[in-house]
Amino acid sequence: MTSPDHTTPERTMVRLEVADQVATITLDCVEKRNAFDPVLREQLADAVRQVRRDASVRAVVITGAGGHFCAGGDITNIASLNIDAGQWRQRMEGLHEWLRELLTLDRPVIAAVDGAAAGAGFSLALAADFVLATPRAWFCMSFIKIGLVPDAGAFYTLPRVVGVQRAREIMLSGRDVRAPEAQQLGIVSEIVAPEALLPRAQAIARSFVGASPTAVGLIKRTLDNGAPSLAQALDAEASAQAVAAGTAAHREAVNAFLNKQPLPFRWPTRQD
Repeated sequence: MTSPDHTTPERTMVRLEVADQVATITLDCVEKRNAFDPVLREQLADAVRQVRRDASVRAVVITGAGGHFCAGGDITNIASLNIDAGQWRQRMEGLHEWLRELLTLDRPVIAAVDGAAAGAGFSLALAADFVLATPRAWFCMSFIKIGLVPDAGAFYTLPRVVGVQRAREIMLSGRDVRAPEAQQLGIVSEIVAPEALLPRAQAIARSFVGASPTAVGLIKRTLDNGAPSLAQALDAEASAQAVAAGTAAHREAVNAFLNKQPLPFRWPTRQD
């Protein structure tokens, strides 16, 4: 019999590893295909916050263990909820707190997707700047199947990638989008073999160690803010370039170019 003050340690469902200035976040609840249950969701939120606070991290990889990325919400947990509309909204606002931190992160985020990226798992992949997938990866806005609407930012991210009409079709049908189609739609950047997925994602992430962090952040922020008019787009561009041009990273890259030396940032060539 345990003492009253005895607590059982929470199982680690999200692993955060930092090496060579690259953070790798791995969802690891294989028996549920890395579905979002309360523990995994909170541990993922904590990992995102840790990365955001760590200025040494220059890029982030998000992946899933056991041949799946993330199967979305844990249906068993959802079925057990007995909450009203106000409590549901509070639940969503808690999700949005850390999701906003991921979406606005001023460093590149690479999603390495194998197997299922369904429901909120699809939304999580869409929060990345680059999505790499294996041939067996598949994506599904499965919310409609259980009478819910897409969440985890999908109403913002998916139409920006595929357009409103295609997003409407994907959300309302709840159909599977296989990796080749996802690449055609612009959701997936590259399709790579399962054994090459994580090494390729980490190679892309490591390449950004040599990139200007100011330029990376400005590109992400300017694209995210958008511009309803040409004048506003040009104004944002001018402001961003004025900042980037004053950085040491810009001067160092120009000097390397003029002296015929390798540039600090170079996109890694695929080896397959």
